[in-house]
Amino acid sequence: MNYKEALEKLSVCGQQHILEYYDELSDDEKECLLSQVENLDMSLLKYFNERNVSGKRGDFKPLGAVSIKEVSERYDEFSGAGLDAIKNGKVAAVLLAGGQGTRLGFEHPKGMFNIGIDKNLYIFECLMNNIKSVSEKAEAFIPLYIMTSETNNSETIDFFEKHNYFGYNKDYVTFFVQDMAFAVDDAGKIILEEKGKIFLSPNGNGGWFSSIAKAGLLKEIKDKGIEWINVFAVDNVLQKIADPAFIGAVICSECESGGKVVSKVSPDEKVGVLCLEDERPSIVEYYEMTDEMINRREADGSLSYRYGVILNYLFRTDRLEKIMNNEMPVHIVKKKVNCLDGNGNPVNREVFKFETLVLDMIHMQESCLSYEVERNHEFAPVKNAEGVDSVDSARKLLIENGIEI
Repeated sequence: MNYKEALEKLSVCGQQHILEYYDELSDDEKECLLSQVENLDMSLLKYFNERNVSGKRGDFKPLGAVSIKEVSERYDEFSGAGLDAIKNGKVAAVLLAGGQGTRLGFEHPKGMFNIGIDKNLYIFECLMNNIKSVSEKAEAFIPLYIMTSETNNSETIDFFEKHNYFGYNKDYVTFFVQDMAFAVDDAGKIILEEKGKIFLSPNGNGGWFSSIAKAGLLKEIKDKGIEWINVFAVDNVLQKIADPAFIGAVICSECESGGKVVSKVSPDEKVGVLCLEDERPSIVEYYEMTDEMINRREADGSLSYRYGVILNYLFRTDRLEKIMNNEMPVHIVKKKVNCLDGNGNPVNREVFKFETLVLDMIHMQESCLSYEVERNHEFAPVKNAEGVDSVDSARKLLIENGIEI
């Protein structure tokens, strides 16, 4: 794309300010900026313009789950079905690892954070130890796809190579970069990070499958005969990956997706709940729930909307292909970032970012098995430096589960 073409593309949307400093740039900087402009998805701007339009949700109903008790009673059946799928090469895993550890005071990929006390124990290492245990039990390696971002891709790969993939077969580990999206200011103007660089950030965890496709990995997945993909978050150090019992339960249920859940500790716990919306599986965020939903109880006294998600989902590959080109909801979030102000000066200010969320993919499925797990054994999120869901709380749970730290 040349300057004239870029100016024409931007002018249509009133974004020509992006080229305001073009004449001050070096030839390499000009080329980089024009390349960014060429790849901009200007359709995102419509979501900003429509952001105040009420997005009314549908009719919600509680969704039951395969309880911890039922999982225990049918464990051999579920685990056997899951192990068979893994042994036959039908299962892959996707680790969502595009974020930084900024909230932990750690300016590196979050998975590189050392959660150990008396020894080095990295978040990535915890997760790799978990997938290794399943691989050893199944006597088969599980293809692992790790989604990074433009910000942390090279550092993440270097870290894995330095630590020899924590003992996992590197031939079964593939890295791919998450799609990026621009951000806008209060007036809807795309912001610059530098005079020759548009500010871009990861487009949310809901873009993981489209990012896989753009990276050219979908053909590989299909050629390998992979039928199920387990997608999970980096920040839960007790996260069970490619859990045979979970996979087997979903297969036995004949559902086309599954989600791991924990029982809420209180009605107002700040966690998204797996339920039904207009008779389809869905996740309602805690801030979207009405008082009636929050406090509603069943005849036995249990909460009706009690199953909170932990960002561990299982999807059928063929179903993901069918919905890939469907328009996913775009969420607009306000965050502080380092960028340029209107006069070209570096500032730290609030901007609007565009994100898609993996939880929205659940509502695009015909069915989803809600699979309950024991909170203390599978849910140790590391989101904050201290307090709830913190480094300290995760350390305590690791110790409780017999893991040396």
